[in-house]
Amino acid sequence: MLSMKAKYGLKALIRLARDHGRGPWLIAELAAEESIPKKFLELILLELKQQGVLQSKKGKGGGYFLAQRPEEIKVGTVLRILEGTLAPVPCVGAGGYRPCDECRNPGSCSIRLLMGEVFDATTAILDSTTLDQLARQGEPELRARPALQRYHI
Repeated sequence: MLSMKAKYGLKALIRLARDHGRGPWLIAELAAEESIPKKFLELILLELKQQGVLQSKKGKGGGYFLAQRPEEIKVGTVLRILEGTLAPVPCVGAGGYRPCDECRNPGSCSIRLLMGEVFDATTAILDSTTLDQLARQGEPELRARPALQRYHI
């Protein structure tokens, strides 16, 4: 499940992607526009800046902006920064592997094998999806596409 930190981070980055090239956003304005608690957003944006996803400018006309073009920033990268891992269980994934405490044989564990497939499919999607794609999904001409409609209410 996506944490609020990751969800808020993505919402903020999507807004910055939509406005890419129009100048920096102040934290207070971004927080108000996206309905994100300001203090929480400050921490998220600072972490994304420290990891090279964002840059900031001080003074008049300052604020946060994307460090790269939106089509160069992968959602998987952002989620790894904010969540730490994309693995659904600790015994799956490249970083931070550890077998489950109750597991007698991780090599033949059916749950681990299934979650490995889930992990592979999830990372394939997230690592091939860019902020630019997310930013454009809300545009009317894209909403008509059936593949995007299946998750909408």
